[in-house]
Amino acid sequence: MKSESRLEKLLNAGHFAVTAELGPPKSSDSNIIKQKANILKGYVDAVNITDCQTAIVRMSSIAAASILVHLGLEPIAQMTCRDRNRIAIQSDLLGASALGVNNLLCLTGDHQKFGNHPESKNVFDLDSIQLLKTVKDMRDDKKFQCGEEITVEPRFFIGAAANPFADPFEYRAFRMGKKIKAGADFIQTQIVFNLDKFVKWMETVRELGLDKKAFILAGVAPIKSAWMAKYMKNKVAGMDVPDEIIARMEKAANPKEEGINICVDIINQLKEIKGISGVHIMAVEWEEAVPEIVEKSRLKE
Repeated sequence: MKSESRLEKLLNAGHFAVTAELGPPKSSDSNIIKQKANILKGYVDAVNITDCQTAIVRMSSIAAASILVHLGLEPIAQMTCRDRNRIAIQSDLLGASALGVNNLLCLTGDHQKFGNHPESKNVFDLDSIQLLKTVKDMRDDKKFQCGEEITVEPRFFIGAAANPFADPFEYRAFRMGKKIKAGADFIQTQIVFNLDKFVKWMETVRELGLDKKAFILAGVAPIKSAWMAKYMKNKVAGMDVPDEIIARMEKAANPKEEGINICVDIINQLKEIKGISGVHIMAVEWEEAVPEIVEKSRLKE
């Protein structure tokens, strides 16, 4: 039995997909989810619900994803390995599927030292590749990790993250290949600013035939300021921001507008790269930028 994922159906039909990101609130206020969903609805094909990103306590990704289901917007629930052992992971997978969540992004998760409870104990019972295999086995083999059979299996369209820019660069495509072999049906990449390096990565991806085995959605993001561009370049591991983008932001009379224009320029170039099936717009806490980006880059035409 196939999943009910609308995103999967669009990608299988050859549609250039557009996904975005929605950060749940640091509260139980469901209206915040609804407000952000209203901004994104009609502009994107699916929405990632982050799972306590940067290890900061937020509303459950599964609960927020369920709210989106009721609003008629397709969620991609993120699941990290930081906070759950394999019992809790499999339990949450069953619950998410029962609530109508059909897409899942499997992540290792940010270390708790980066968040607002640095003294908390992490779990990391599984890593992202083991999580992918667990989800795939539950879906395809109808079995829990212990081997026990599942009467009604969760039907997820399974996703993973990939960073084309982290060191050692020459192994990044091979690592993504491990995730695809473990069970990933689609990939969302780290934010692309260095297009030359991304093009080289995609050459290796195509040589390995990985673009034929999973759908690759390239990550993009609008930058709000030159300071933000410099911070990502110098302080965020695995991020590659070329100096020309920083210079362009520094010269801009309206940095936010220029940040959106840079994002649009990158999207237009990504659309021409063979093997790219869509883009993932990461405008966390700036969801208002997504409709403008989608319209300017003509993603919904």
